[in-house]
Amino acid sequence: MSCINILKNAGYKLTLQRKLVVDVIHSYPSHLTAEEIISKVQEKFPDINRSTVYRTLELLENTGCVVKSKMDDRTIYHHADEGHHHHLVCSRCGRRIECSDDMLSSLREDIQSKYEFNPNLSHMVINGLCADCRK
Repeated sequence: MSCINILKNAGYKLTLQRKLVVDVIHSYPSHLTAEEIISKVQEKFPDINRSTVYRTLELLENTGCVVKSKMDDRTIYHHADEGHHHHLVCSRCGRRIECSDDMLSSLREDIQSKYEFNPNLSHMVINGLCADCRK
């Protein structure tokens, strides 16, 4: 379901500013920082306030439209329809490898059974060393 429909069904007004932020997130398949989203929105609507974009991103996260996570020292956003996936990031060269959610299913199950805790493993960044840097 598109973010527009989710917002409408949840009773939120579809303001021009919200539509512009949603359009940017839908238009770029890669992960974007808030700054990148602000920049792309301001190309179309220069007068938009930065705080409006941040509030819209928070709303989109709370309604399940986007996933917010940390990568290195940056906060990144991606459309929730991309599904659950994770990143392996080499601490030495910075190489990024995307891995699927099923790689962490046993970890999720172990945490649930051992600690009776339901972890949110929707988008993780795991740091380490890639094969080239380990040599």
